[in-house]
Amino acid sequence: MSSSLHVLHDVEMVVTAELGRTTMPVRDLLGLAPGMVVEIDRAAGAPIDLLVNGRKIAAGEVVVIDEEFGIRITEIAPSGEHVR
Repeated sequence: MSSSLHVLHDVEMVVTAELGRTTMPVRDLLGLAPGMVVEIDRAAGAPIDLLVNGRKIAAGEVVVIDEEFGIRITEIAPSGEHVR
């Protein structure tokens, strides 16, 4: 790693775990209520994406650690795909 990147080591970034996506008409959005299920574009058990600034940096599986959710990394995106 280049020494010029060393100054960035303590910069905090927002990391998002994305389970999936879907589209729906406004009328369906307005009709959402507790207990309803929204279908997304991923199968149950499929890896979830880890994003920084909307770009995928990794994928992983959901795990439970002391009653909280975490992500076990299973794949790192090739550097050309997430560093520009």
